Amino acid sequence: MKLDELDKKLVEHYPEYVIPKSVVRDLKIGYNVPSYVLEHLLGTYADMSDPANIAGVDTVRKILHEHYLRPDMAEFVKMHLRDKGFFRVIDRLSAYLDTKQDQYVAQLQNLKIKDGVIEDHLVRDHPKMLLGGMWAIVDLLYDASTYPGRPFVVEKIHPIQLSNFIKDSFVSRRKHFSASEWIDVIIRSIGLEPTKMSDRQKLFQLLRLVPLAEKNYNMVELGPRATGKSYIYREISPYAFLISGGDTTVAQLFYNISAKKVGLVGEWDLVAFDEVAGVDFKDSRALQMLKDFMESGSFARDVEVVAEASIVFNGNINDDVQTLLKLSHLFEPFPQKMQDTALLDRIHAYLPGWEVDILRSELFTDHYGFAIDFFSEVLRSLRGDSAVAEIDKHYSLGSQLNRRDEKGVRKTCSGLLKVIYPDGSYDEEGVKDVLEFAIECRRRVKEQLKKLGGLEFWDTNFSYVTKEDKREVYVPVQEGGERALITQDPLPPGVVYTVSMADGRANLLKIEAVVTPGSGKRQASGPTALRDAMNTALSHISAHQNRFLPSGASLKNYDIAVQTSQLIGNTLDKDISVAVFTAIMSAIHRMTMKKGFAVIGDMTITGSLSTTFSFIDRITMLAENGAKSIAVPLDQFGNIGKVSQDTLSKIVPIPINTPEDAFMRGRLEE
Repeated sequence: MKLDELDKKLVEHYPEYVIPKSVVRDLKIGYNVPSYVLEHLLGTYADMSDPANIAGVDTVRKILHEHYLRPDMAEFVKMHLRDKGFFRVIDRLSAYLDTKQDQYVAQLQNLKIKDGVIEDHLVRDHPKMLLGGMWAIVDLLYDASTYPGRPFVVEKIHPIQLSNFIKDSFVSRRKHFSASEWIDVIIRSIGLEPTKMSDRQKLFQLLRLVPLAEKNYNMVELGPRATGKSYIYREISPYAFLISGGDTTVAQLFYNISAKKVGLVGEWDLVAFDEVAGVDFKDSRALQMLKDFMESGSFARDVEVVAEASIVFNGNINDDVQTLLKLSHLFEPFPQKMQDTALLDRIHAYLPGWEVDILRSELFTDHYGFAIDFFSEVLRSLRGDSAVAEIDKHYSLGSQLNRRDEKGVRKTCSGLLKVIYPDGSYDEEGVKDVLEFAIECRRRVKEQLKKLGGLEFWDTNFSYVTKEDKREVYVPVQEGGERALITQDPLPPGVVYTVSMADGRANLLKIEAVVTPGSGKRQASGPTALRDAMNTALSHISAHQNRFLPSGASLKNYDIAVQTSQLIGNTLDKDISVAVFTAIMSAIHRMTMKKGFAVIGDMTITGSLSTTFSFIDRITMLAENGAKSIAVPLDQFGNIGKVSQDTLSKIVPIPINTPEDAFMRGRLEE
């Protein structure tokens, strides 16, 4: 490897804390242990003061060869342990309390020891072994005479993590690097090569670190396989715990009443649910407690507990995202019981995993980065700081961000700013970039909540305002521009779009009418509400056939079929009668309608327009999903001013006073 300028700079200012990542990768091939284990050993036993001649790697290989044991070597090692009476191993150590014997029992993963002897003080000193286990260098004794039937005794534990971390020494040296250089250092520290990435790809990797640097931070990342979603939490921090699907209990996650022990959220900096589709909360209380914890960082179960763990949900999206957006929502991989708006609204950021590059060989770095055991301590030290108010120096948040939106944006900004500027010397342009990305990631959550929850989540036109010139900047989601559900072409005869309000939720519909010569047959393919709307529209047409139909024609000479395609939502009400009327008239006259044409309004059989409720929500849904021209009842034009400027900029409102106005003014040549 040829050192580049960033390598030289990093070795100059952090000589004792950096490591060539190619060495780690080479070791990783032969030993299936987390990267922080390998890098801890390299940092302890190898001499990297001369980058061109790294000494001690063979020593690390020897240690791994002698003390890291594959599962298939378990019985061979036990033989040596029995013969010599002592053996040092590198293994994942866990423990549990045997209540019948009133004593702790040690377990070693690779050695397949399930009933080892361990003293209480070792468990108290290292409680993480009670919560899924920890990697450590373990000194084992074999003592069959004292412990017949349980001869394996844990004598000493050497946790694999940095023993001494001085934050001030780390922070003071940050000033020698520009923001872009520092970002590249971080990317290399997690084992990737920044020169192969765009700035946006780098932001994705930095966002994955925020739950480790920010207390009580909630994030979701869903995307294709092999993008490294769980790699970060499995490999780079001994303070992260990964739950790989399956049942999750209250005692495991929160508090074990019988043992009087706080669960995972109290013992780890981060709890990540890997393969979230397979997570199952058998106890309904667990889901409610998770909501409480994600909101406030506390929960009550026998006692009131305050904890600081961040929560991350990882999972796979196997479908094309644009297809998924049309048919469902971006939380679709979650188990049904977790598709709860109250739970999902507590997520601070949604990382778009479908945009993250697949981890190809060229994306891994051969250059220097911080040793992971050191870097994990860096991230942990940042949890004690906060930068949530930093954006206030230059920007204010737009009016459509509610309290939870603002909290999510601020916490994302805080985490990213601390990772990029650990010395607190924030750059205004850098703050702006972080702010826009944070707003986008929270808006992605809100856009999907809008699909799931309706009116409560309609305010998604997120923006920020520059304090210097009072300029308001709207921040889109990247997938938003391509997901128009309403066609951008002129509509064929018989097609219009509309919104129905049902059960407090807005439902986006495509109305299609087919009219053919026949004997007066009527068919409504849909719920009762569609048949009611069709009957209302046809009653009005029937009463004025000379005005509405071609010369000499009669409704009895037409077979008419109407159906709805529900683009968002799964219910509808009869408040779509003007749209049905317009679709039938368009089909009868074979009239092409305007591009992206939509209709709002309900009518009576006499042709009077009824009061339209939830007008702003209807307009917003249509505009957000691609409508270009919208027929709006005249009595609602007074409410146009209440619609956001961002929404109004996307549409042309067409005032109508009667149902026939919608048809006549919606025609393409009009």
